[in-house]
Amino acid sequence: MCKTVSPRSVVAIAAALGLSACVTLPPNHVRPPQDPWESWNRGVYRVNDKLDRAVLLPVTKGYVHHVPSPIRTGVSNFFSNVAMPIVTVNDALQGKIKAAGTDLGRFLMNSVVGIGGLFDPASSAGLARNYNDFGLTLGHWGAHPGPFFELPLFGPSDVRDGLGKVPDYFLRATYWIPNDWVSYGLWLPAVLDARASLLPLQPTIDQAYDPYAVVRDAYLARRAYLVSDGKVSPSDELIDPDADQSPAAAGSSIGTPPPKPSKGSEPAPAPSAPPSPAQPPESAPPPPPAPPPQ
Repeated sequence: MCKTVSPRSVVAIAAALGLSACVTLPPNHVRPPQDPWESWNRGVYRVNDKLDRAVLLPVTKGYVHHVPSPIRTGVSNFFSNVAMPIVTVNDALQGKIKAAGTDLGRFLMNSVVGIGGLFDPASSAGLARNYNDFGLTLGHWGAHPGPFFELPLFGPSDVRDGLGKVPDYFLRATYWIPNDWVSYGLWLPAVLDARASLLPLQPTIDQAYDPYAVVRDAYLARRAYLVSDGKVSPSDELIDPDADQSPAAAGSSIGTPPPKPSKGSEPAPAPSAPPSPAQPPESAPPPPPAPPPQ
């Protein structure tokens, strides 16, 4: 009898990857205060990145290239609608009654009129789409985010958001599907849809001198922005802390390390400054005066 992969197996695989990942930082490296576990986090990030580039990224590019845009839009609408119970419950837990009513209305309208969420008539009806989760609820009531934490297979997080993923998992509509084949069968398209939404950011990651630091800082800034309901504005620029602080060429916000001189090349001499108009250029000394007549 065939058995489906259970969430316990995924957690066990993630734990094994996490325990096997660790890097050694340079002796003079200064760890940011929000990332005291940087050595372990960088090791997990390296494993996650290699798995992503070897498996998930090429599959996602094939999905985007071969699947027509209307179908991909329907898939995105479906999984956005599946997550609306998470958003609605956390809206209510934060005391945002109006937002909870709007999100509940979106879920009902898209589930019935939108054929299970494949279409999005709620947006046309003026029901705005919100985002919320239990990690944001904890932050709303004053819970500290704790250290940054790179989760094996799941990517960037922090301690507060990692704990918040547990109740969110049980609030997801697909969790209550009684058929395991259907429930786990929806896992792959959900992962592809989530990864496809991040493809526009891939060039930024590829150009970064320190991709881990860019991802970490962008994640923390984004979560701080969401917890504060937009009162904390994240920086419009993604600064690579391990590169120089000057902007890259073509206006990029990712700093790049200074270029190394090629072998055999010497630095060009600095141009000499023009003479000041107040000081005339130096000339040859005048000849000695003629002796007086006898």
